[in-house]
Amino acid sequence: MTESLYRPLGHLYLVATPRPQQSETDFLLRIQDALDGGVDTLQLRCKADDSRYGEARPYIALSEKVRDLAHARHVPFFVNDRIDVALAAGADGVHLGQDDLPVVWARQIAPKLRLGRSTHKPADADQALAEAPAYFATGPVYATPTKPGRAAAGLDYVRHVAALAPALPWYAIGGIDLSNVQDVLNAGATRIAVVRAVLDARDVVAAADALRRVVMSRS
Repeated sequence: MTESLYRPLGHLYLVATPRPQQSETDFLLRIQDALDGGVDTLQLRCKADDSRYGEARPYIALSEKVRDLAHARHVPFFVNDRIDVALAAGADGVHLGQDDLPVVWARQIAPKLRLGRSTHKPADADQALAEAPAYFATGPVYATPTKPGRAAAGLDYVRHVAALAPALPWYAIGGIDLSNVQDVLNAGATRIAVVRAVLDARDVVAAADALRRVVMSRS
């Protein structure tokens, strides 16, 4: 775990979620292509109701495979929600939503794990700054089926966080793709997190490369 401290957070963060009916082989190949295309921070997000990976053992087994892909390229690897899975799989960190395990408890359970945090409104950002995680996510900027039922935070929230000039790294997330990434960057973001724009692309390498080029041109 000590080595994980030397894997810096990047600017193009992929939240990789297995798709229904998608083979594990295809899923892992797409993650590998995303890394080859320039994804420089990676998260595995398996939903609790996933029939294949919802339980701890299969989630850990998949996490170990994704960890190996990330670490082979010196990319930090996070597990969504499950601090037990993150510890068992040798992840660099765990990403916690607003309704997940509180940060204070996560630090007591796993003091060496790097913590990521979701934020959706100004009060959440204020809390994240007080908690001082490794990074926090800002969004969803646009409505997205990845988070059904959650209202878009919008570009105004991105502008709000940018105006705070936080010392912590932060990522704009939610419905971001090549058609709107310039608007997100114009609102003040310097890092983005994506799901469908890369993972579901016809050419994953090209999609990741194109997004990374745009983001890095503004960083």
